[in-house]
Amino acid sequence: MTIKLFMNIKVLSCLAFAFFSFSTSSNELIPIPANQQAGVQSGFNSPSPNTQLPVGEEDLPPPYGANLFTGAFEAERSDGLNEDYIVAAGDKISIWIWGAVSHADIATVDNQGNIFIPEVGPIKVSDVPATEVNDVVAQKIRSVYTNNVNVYVNLLNATPVSVFVTGPVLRPGQYAGLASDSVLFYLNRTGGIDAERGSYRKVTVVRNGKAIQHIDLYDFLRNGVLPQITFKDNDVILVGEQGPTVTVEGGARYPFRFELLDEVSLGKRLIDYARPMAKISHVAVAGNRESGPVSVYLPYKQFEAYELKDGDTVTFNDDLRPQVVDVQITGSYLGPSFYTVNKDARLLELLDYISVDTDLADIKSIYIQRESVALKQKELIEESLRRLERSVFTAPASSDGEAVIRQKEAELVVQFVERARQIEPLGKVILASDGKVANIRLEQGDRIIIPAQNDLIQVAGEVLMPQAVVFNENAVLLDYVAWAGGFTERADVDRIAVVHANGMIDFSPQQTLVAGDQILVMPKVEAKTMQAVKDITQIIYQIAVAANVVLRD
Repeated sequence: MTIKLFMNIKVLSCLAFAFFSFSTSSNELIPIPANQQAGVQSGFNSPSPNTQLPVGEEDLPPPYGANLFTGAFEAERSDGLNEDYIVAAGDKISIWIWGAVSHADIATVDNQGNIFIPEVGPIKVSDVPATEVNDVVAQKIRSVYTNNVNVYVNLLNATPVSVFVTGPVLRPGQYAGLASDSVLFYLNRTGGIDAERGSYRKVTVVRNGKAIQHIDLYDFLRNGVLPQITFKDNDVILVGEQGPTVTVEGGARYPFRFELLDEVSLGKRLIDYARPMAKISHVAVAGNRESGPVSVYLPYKQFEAYELKDGDTVTFNDDLRPQVVDVQITGSYLGPSFYTVNKDARLLELLDYISVDTDLADIKSIYIQRESVALKQKELIEESLRRLERSVFTAPASSDGEAVIRQKEAELVVQFVERARQIEPLGKVILASDGKVANIRLEQGDRIIIPAQNDLIQVAGEVLMPQAVVFNENAVLLDYVAWAGGFTERADVDRIAVVHANGMIDFSPQQTLVAGDQILVMPKVEAKTMQAVKDITQIIYQIAVAANVVLRD
C-alpha cells in the first residue's frame, strides 16, 4: 500500500592568467640591465616581458594574443626546407643528366630568377615551390634532349634573407631567416610585440617602401588564418601602434585586453572575442567620455548594441539568482530520488509528492542532512581542536620530568587531532518530535532521509563486541550493552548516547529505547590536566553528535 504525504506544492520536473615569458633561440647577445637579470631563464637570452616592459599606470590584464610569443616555436624550427618553400635568387640547385648526354652541376639562381645549363639555356625557377623544381627543370631539359635522357634535380639549400622588424616590438632590428618563414617567426625573434604599445591587429609587410601585406593576428588566433608571404632581403615588418583597447573582466573565457579596429565598437563584437559564460545575465561598463566618467549596468542583450570606446572596462556578471533548488530523497521511498522545487518550497509541501510504503518507512522520523549545517559543525569542531592544541602545547612544565610527560601527552594529542580532523559531520537537521515534522524551508542540495522501519538496536563504541541486537521491549539500555559483551575498560559507564531514528541524540541514562535506535558507549578520557580532559571530552561528544561516530582519545 502507498500513501501521499502532507500538503501540496507545484514541483518542477525532476568562469589567471599568468604572466607569459618571452623566449628566443636567437644567437644575438642582448645586454640585460642588472635589475632585469632575475627575469632571464637559464638557457635563453631574452628577458621575460614583465621584467623588460615598464610597469603601466594601471594593473591591466595582458592583451589578447600575448601568449603567441611564449611557445619558443623558433627553437623547434627545422633548418631543412619545407615543401612550401619558394625558390629565390641565390638558391643552389644540383642537376644530374645521364643517358645520351652526361652532365652534373650545381647551379645558382641568378638575380633574374634563372639557372643556366649549357646547350639548354636559362630556365626560370624563381617563385617555383621547392616540390616542383624537379619537374620544371626536367621538362625544359627534355624539350631539348628528347630521347634517352634522364634528369634529376634537387634544391640543395635556400639562401637566407635579411628582414627588418620595427615598431613597438621588444627588440627591433634586422633578423635572418628563410624566405618561407612566417611573420610570426620574425616577430618572435624580436621577443614579441610590446604588450603595452604594440598592435596585434595592424602588422604590415613593407617592400621597397610599399605595403604588400596587412596582417591582423586576431584572424590567426581565432580562425588560424595567416597570410603566406615569401620574404626578400630588406623587407620590413612594421608593427603598428596599439589602437583603442577594452579590458574584459568577470565571467568570460578570455578575460584579456582587446584591441579595437575602430574608435567605437559595438558590444556584440567584443562578445565574439571574449566569449562570456552561458550564465552571464548582465554587463557592467565603466569608462570615460567627453562628457566625463560613465558607468552603466546593462542586461546582456542590451549590451550587444552598446558602443564601446578606448579605455572601457567591461565586466560580465551572473546576476540572476536561481529560482529553484534541487533536493534528494534517500531512505525508504517510492518514485524519483531527485526533485526540483521552487526556492521558497517547504518540506511538508514536497513530501506530499513522495510515495512511501507505510509498512517499510518510518515517516515519523524524517530528518535532513544539510551542507550548511555540516560546514558549521566542522567549523565548531575545528575551533575546539585548535583550543585543545593551544592548551596542551602552551602548558608550562615545572621540571624536566614534567616536560617529558608534557611532550608525550602532546604527541598523543597530535594523533587525536589528526584523526578528529578526518571526521566529516553529517549536517543533520532534526525535524521530527512526538510524531510531528517541522515544516522548514528547503535549501539547495538538501538530502531528505526517510528512515526504514527497523527491528534492531545497534550497539557500538566502548563495548567488547559491537553488534546489532534484536529490539526487546522489555530490555533496558544496560541489557543491550551486556548482550554486546559489556563495557570495555575505557568505557565511561555514566555517558551513554542513544541516537534515535530521527537523528536526535539523548544522553539520559533513564531513556526509553525504541526499535531503530543506536547505542554509543562513550570513552573515558584520561589525561594529566583538567583542561585537556575537558577539551578532549567536548570534542569526542561533538563528533558523536555531528557524525554518529565514537572517537577515542
